[in-house]
Amino acid sequence: MVHDVRVSDLSVRPLTIRTRREEDLDLCVELLREVRLANGYPMKWPSDPRAWLEPPQLDQAWVAQSSPGVIDGHVAVQNGREITRLFVSPAARRSRVASALIDHVSVRAGGRLILTVVDKADSAAVVFYEATGWRYTHTTTADWTGPRGEPVRLRHYVR
Repeated sequence: MVHDVRVSDLSVRPLTIRTRREEDLDLCVELLREVRLANGYPMKWPSDPRAWLEPPQLDQAWVAQSSPGVIDGHVAVQNGREITRLFVSPAARRSRVASALIDHVSVRAGGRLILTVVDKADSAAVVFYEATGWRYTHTTTADWTGPRGEPVRLRHYVR
């Protein structure tokens, strides 16, 4: 069953959160490119960004829209409860778009969620997750490398 959810709150620009559709992928790739330029996420630009947005373990993905034809944010869930591919337009930052997407996923996934983020102390992602109630559990080394072939440390969280 597909549901569009309207998010209205004074601290949030009016958003519609809905299941991502095939025809959204090009806009999602454009948004991901903006995020990469602004924040370096993802750490390595994928050779096929559309395929990167659809990892093999993908359960479902959603987008947040403030108006038709504009995608303000994206999130996906894989392996039942793992948040992945969460990114928000630089223009929509500090508008609670990421929080609205995570809250939406939390309801759909039945509560407890997990996520992994690159271990960088100055990372906006680390600051965001720790400020919004995610609990750090441990650090591991990724099974992939950074842009220069260096090992990448990952922080794991639960909410």
